[in-house]
Amino acid sequence: MAVEAFPPMTMDAAARTPVTWRGAVRARQRSLLAIGSFVIPIAVWCLVSYLPFIWHPMVRVAEPGGVDYYQVGMLVDRDDFAQQTAAMTEQHRPRPAGEPANPIYLPAPHWVAQALYTAFVTAPEQRDAPWLHESLWHSIRIIFWGFTISSLIGVPLGILAGSYPLAGRLSEPFVEFFRYLPAPAFGALAVAVLGIYDGPKIAIIVIGTFFQQVLIIANTARKLEPTLVEAARTMGARGRLLIARVVIPGILPDLYRDQRILLGWAWTYLIVAELIGTSSGITFFITQQARYQHFENVYAAIIIIGLIGFGSDLLLARLGRRLFPWDRTQDRT
Repeated sequence: MAVEAFPPMTMDAAARTPVTWRGAVRARQRSLLAIGSFVIPIAVWCLVSYLPFIWHPMVRVAEPGGVDYYQVGMLVDRDDFAQQTAAMTEQHRPRPAGEPANPIYLPAPHWVAQALYTAFVTAPEQRDAPWLHESLWHSIRIIFWGFTISSLIGVPLGILAGSYPLAGRLSEPFVEFFRYLPAPAFGALAVAVLGIYDGPKIAIIVIGTFFQQVLIIANTARKLEPTLVEAARTMGARGRLLIARVVIPGILPDLYRDQRILLGWAWTYLIVAELIGTSSGITFFITQQARYQHFENVYAAIIIIGLIGFGSDLLLARLGRRLFPWDRTQDRT
């Protein structure tokens, strides 16, 4: 039985076909997949919140009946509610009434949606406490200064470590050792040196990002095409001229993308950093709302942090495509 062979494919067609196919799929499905990545967890949250047969381990008391310690709106365990209902039935006393509910720490999505607005317009519980927008602005300043200080030192050091083997061997062993130390462990020392206000918080952001920054950027610098460096040296480029005219322009798109990733890393240290010294920023708002059991506001604040971080990353990604139109990897970020 003869088997018909596929016609040979030219090098141009082989190089062009997979890229075109991937690009077509990405163009059609990218928005849908991005929306689905948010819709799926929200749908699960809605199912858990609104369908009692899935998971409602508590009962919200509507009528306390003959149970002395029950109050309207009180959340009680479902088993305890069943026991009290049976006991009231045996004693021929009014039985309590209630409806299935989730624990107080899992508010329904519509409560959190309302809190995204009411948290901004509702006065703080404490008279001297900051409003939500003030707390957010304070946290953004902490991130800005921490990441800026880290970048001013970490980016040049990473470029030097990746460009010159001697600088890399001298700095990277200590950086490798230090990056395994948890940044919050330096909280007490930071307070002793920098006081109890914003200084130690910024220091935790710096410690949490600086050492990762040096290693990641050094690795990026090493990926620069060696022929570019050799050609520049042949033409007489040395020292600062080589770094400024060859290395930095050659790695700039990847360096920009590294900084985007590291900025997200800095945000992950925010809550821990703001607990150092005097509690402040969005962390103060979250802890205060949790103290008064306003967990819908806690969820709202967490979502706002995510929206700020994700939104800033999208803006930086779009800016990267404008700044580096020749870099195709920017299109996939």
